[in-house]
Amino acid sequence: MSKKPLEGIKVVDFTRLFAGPFCTMLLADLGADVVKIESPEGDPIRTQGPPFYDGKSMGFIAVNRNKRSIVLNTKNEDEREIAHKLALEADVLVENFRPGVMDRMGLGYEALSKENPRLVYAAMSGMGATGPMKDKGAFDLTIQAEGGYMSLTGERDGSPIKLGTSAFDLVCGQYATTAILTALYERERTGKGQRVETSLFEGIVTYLVDAGAEWLLAGQLRRKWGSEHVSNVPYKAFEGSDGYIVIGAAVPRLFTSFCEVLGRPDIATDARFHTMQDRVVNRDALYEILDAEVAKWSIDELADKLDAANVPCAPVNTLDRVFEHPQTVARDMLVHATKADGSEMPMIGSAMKFERFKVTDGWREPPALGQDTESVLAEWLGEGVKAPVKAAG
Repeated sequence: MSKKPLEGIKVVDFTRLFAGPFCTMLLADLGADVVKIESPEGDPIRTQGPPFYDGKSMGFIAVNRNKRSIVLNTKNEDEREIAHKLALEADVLVENFRPGVMDRMGLGYEALSKENPRLVYAAMSGMGATGPMKDKGAFDLTIQAEGGYMSLTGERDGSPIKLGTSAFDLVCGQYATTAILTALYERERTGKGQRVETSLFEGIVTYLVDAGAEWLLAGQLRRKWGSEHVSNVPYKAFEGSDGYIVIGAAVPRLFTSFCEVLGRPDIATDARFHTMQDRVVNRDALYEILDAEVAKWSIDELADKLDAANVPCAPVNTLDRVFEHPQTVARDMLVHATKADGSEMPMIGSAMKFERFKVTDGWREPPALGQDTESVLAEWLGEGVKAPVKAAG
């Protein structure tokens, strides 16, 4: 196995909460030396809970593996100068403050790039660096509302529903990671870094995909459909005798096979449901029949029968079943990171796989607050630089 491709890349990480730390975690997974700069109180997400594991919140654990933590009080002039020196040694700086905060600390791109022209400077925010709402903060919940996603999510005629995790924080983090890697690649050709920028708002707008196109090109506002599809029927979550299963059987061949598995081939020949268009028009009548038929089956039995008939389906798994899933195991999506005491902790694996190196090799647990302050300052700036404060608690 070769070295990870970002080994030797120094990343100074001024991010906190979820979107920014997810971005820098992805860089750390690929081998970058990510130094997480925290205030004496620490990243606020450290204390978000319960539940906790080894004193760390689940949110913090989820997005901070493979990093080193140092404590600097940037309200203090001497320590702000240490942060400045670290930025001058870095290949990449990542921050997710509101626009203007880093500039006021003397850590904005314009100032730093004059002294470190190779610096790739990534700025992340809620609404973007320009525009009338640039100073508005955002959480994943508010962005799902502001960016239109909650108008699409929920049962028909029901209340808007947010997604089950902070998905658009992660979308923003992924876009930032892509932009950083692109800027590093360009730096190999030009020798110059640059500022890259993204936001939660821009990320969610891109994820409107076909619903966005439906409005832009046809002037139609898509309604909420729950697990259903606007133009494919049957296509939704059905309730069986012991859980839920999603089934997508809208095209004629699949619909016929679905009805045969249920022991009801007559449904496929019913004039009301004969074509795809018929089924869309008469969806409520069809679902009344299908709901009653699926309710007679256990989920695993029906899934086996549908799989044998090549009808797309999946049980709606709870997380215990996800992490016992044979595909989860086969694709290394359940791995173990090494803790400071040498023991291991389970962790979600990487979605990226490479031929010449294994992303998950050498993974470490998220750091304790400030545990690496002295070693980082010595390695990056020399033995003479000391941080005058220690981590809170």
